[in-house]
Parts: sequence; C-alpha cells; structure tokens
Amino acid sequence: METITYEKQGHVATIRFNRPEKMNAITPDMMVQLYQCVEEINADMDIRSVVVTGGDKVFCSGSDIKKLVTYDTPWDFHNRQKDYPTSIRLIRKPVIAMVNGYCLGGGLEMAISADMRYASESARFGAPEINHGWIGGGGASQILPRLVGPGLAAEMLISGKTYTASEAKDMGLVDRLYGTPQELETATYDMAGLIASKAPIAAQVIKKAVRVSQNIGLDAGLDYENELVYITFSTEDKEEGQRAFIEKREPVFKGC
Repeated sequence: METITYEKQGHVATIRFNRPEKMNAITPDMMVQLYQCVEEINADMDIRSVVVTGGDKVFCSGSDIKKLVTYDTPWDFHNRQKDYPTSIRLIRKPVIAMVNGYCLGGGLEMAISADMRYASESARFGAPEINHGWIGGGGASQILPRLVGPGLAAEMLISGKTYTASEAKDMGLVDRLYGTPQELETATYDMAGLIASKAPIAAQVIKKAVRVSQNIGLDAGLDYENELVYITFSTEDKEEGQRAFIEKREPVFKGC
C-alpha cells in the first residue's frame, strides 16, 4: 500500500498520507514521495487547487521517531535534503489542509504551511517535540506566531500541550471548523472547487502576495502588490474575465 497517495479530479489535486496504522507518521521515504507529488502538481498547469489530508481518522503525527535513528549524527539530520513541511510551502497552487484527528509535530508544521486550515471537531493540534527533548525544524517557531500571535505560539511550543479543534479555532490556527469528517470533506472540496474556478495565475499571485505580506513592511508590500497587479493585467484570463463581465456570463479561464 502506498504511504502517500496522489489523485486529481478536474482541477483539484489531493495529497493523502496513507499510513494509518502508524498515525501517518512520516518516514524519509515518504518525504521523497511527497516532494515527487509536489513537483508533479507544480508542473501540471491543469491543477488549480490542492487538498492535503490524512483521511478521516488522523492527519499526521509528525516524523516517525523510530526512523530518526537512520541519521548517523545530528549533523546528518541537519543536512537532510527532504524536509516535508517545506514541500507543502513549495506548492505554488492554493492549498487547503483538511484535518481530522491528530495533527502533531511535523503534521502541525505541514498544516500551518498550507494557505488554509479546515478541521472537524475530532482534530487535535500540538507540538510535542519538547516532550522528547528537541524542537520542530519545519517552521513552527516562525509560522505559528504569525498565525496565532507570539504568546499563544510560545504556549503551544513550550508546553507540548495538545489542543482541541475548538481551542485551535479560537486561537486562529483553524480557519473553518465542522462537526463531522463528512461535513469537513464536503466544505473543503466545495472551497477547493470554487478556487479552481478562478483565474489560476491570479490565484497563485494572490497566494504569493499573502505570503510576502508576512515578511515585509506595509509600504514595501503595497509596492509589491502593484507589481503583481501588472502581471495579472497582462494575462489572457484578465481579458476573458473582462469580456465575461460585459457579456454577463461566467468566465472560462485557461491559466494564460
């Protein structure tokens, strides 16, 4: 059985962690598989939105700790070539993390590396690395404060506590919360489909602009946004969108 599956329906791609007997814990081999999925998604212009999930029971419990012994020294671990939360950040298309069950450690780092986080009431979030004597290396200390504020981020990372879905929603970690996995799946794919119906270049440019806004000041960000507007105004999709508005019909975007 493949430990990471990838499928495409219409303009929506799904990456699914598929190691439920180990709570979808990530192995070095799975890191490589994930990068291969990301490369395929980025190369496929027909894909316009992406859902990342672990299924109905668990999202991802982070790295398989038993597999960490495959690194001979801490320096070998430092120089690892495939870091799985980074792979999620490398996806150029808009990404929704669909979270059921445990979302811990590197799983949390993958979720916060997505553009949106939708969860069911069964979801549980935490950064337990400190309980094992280390810290996460996939972005938690840098991205989490930008989502929930430095105080709550410090609390989560230093305490090693696990938070309920409702607590995560109140913190600002979860964007949308649904009662059941079925309700979550419906809402997630409805949004993924809606995103996929929009102008693909504009959607990717917006994703880039939002990411940049977390790293630069307002004045520089406004200048950067103006340059991005120029890019979208030079596309055929912009012309199609304008014609469709005038002709009172739905636009047919082609991503060019």
